[in-house]
Amino acid sequence: MPTTRTMPPTRLAELLGRLSIALGAGVDLRRAWASETERSPARWQPVMQEVNAAIAEGEVLSEAMERSGAFPPLVIGMVAVGERTGHEPETLRNVADVLDRQIRRARSLRAKLAWPAFQLSVAIAVVGFLIFIAGVLTDAEGNPIDLLGLGLTGISGLVIYLLLLAGLATGGWFGLRRALASWRSHGPVRQLLARVPVLGHAAMSAEAASWCRAASLAAGAGLDAGRLVDLASTVAPGLAVDRDSLVTRLQEGHTLAEALSETGRFPPLLCEGLAVGETAGTTDTVLVRLADDFDDEAQRGFAMVAQAVGGGVWVVVAGIIIFIIFRLFTGYIGMLTEAGSAI
Repeated sequence: MPTTRTMPPTRLAELLGRLSIALGAGVDLRRAWASETERSPARWQPVMQEVNAAIAEGEVLSEAMERSGAFPPLVIGMVAVGERTGHEPETLRNVADVLDRQIRRARSLRAKLAWPAFQLSVAIAVVGFLIFIAGVLTDAEGNPIDLLGLGLTGISGLVIYLLLLAGLATGGWFGLRRALASWRSHGPVRQLLARVPVLGHAAMSAEAASWCRAASLAAGAGLDAGRLVDLASTVAPGLAVDRDSLVTRLQEGHTLAEALSETGRFPPLLCEGLAVGETAGTTDTVLVRLADDFDDEAQRGFAMVAQAVGGGVWVVVAGIIIFIIFRLFTGYIGMLTEAGSAI
């Protein structure tokens, strides 16, 4: 049965890197995979054993990986390229390098967002603490003092507050998944995000980098334009094009760069660079350079977005603090006024 979990990039990069070394040294694939199965963590043992059994029965690795459901399209597509061209070790090494690059980029982004996330978490915790304390403090008539003016006090108020946070988190998670699906299928989210100056450009650059890396491996392996586009589309679904239409344009005498440019989905820089590579006969080399350039642009863009998010979180936290101080101060003044009136 296919698993609903995908093997994490770190584990995948290590696995593919060791397989590349083993296959390059002349070790049989079955033996190499069996060795990796033995050393894999317990949670991934069933997946590794399933693939191992399929290989032992004569099934190719890419098909066994796809049937397991635990490997991303990038890995499956690249493994298939290696199988078709007989360059498994080199292809596996390239895929491992791509995954390593993605891991470093994700770690850098998380590091930049760690402090804003901590600030926001502290602010949320402080609000929850004040809601709980509001149930302990009482006025002269024995009623709970609503410190925040939200109508939430004590344990019951804290429970409602936590349920609201859980609802927002759940809604945000499902919203993000739908947004990603819309992005990949050229839905309204993609059209909206593409107009956002920094974030849209960074997302498009990251997608173009993935497409270029997959296409460079396919071009280096000698695949024709149709299979090259199919493979790259599995890695970057948002840049998928109709293969039949593309082949028709190529048969009419158009270059691959011209055919892709006519779709209106590809960045001009990618099409221009691809045209140079086709003219010089160095398509795979040019695509690698383009991928590096797009990766750099994406990293710079996401770094700027992370800084903006950090600044926005700081503003939100500062606003919460000011609001709390104001509420406490006005509440204190109100109690003094009531006390003075009673006298």
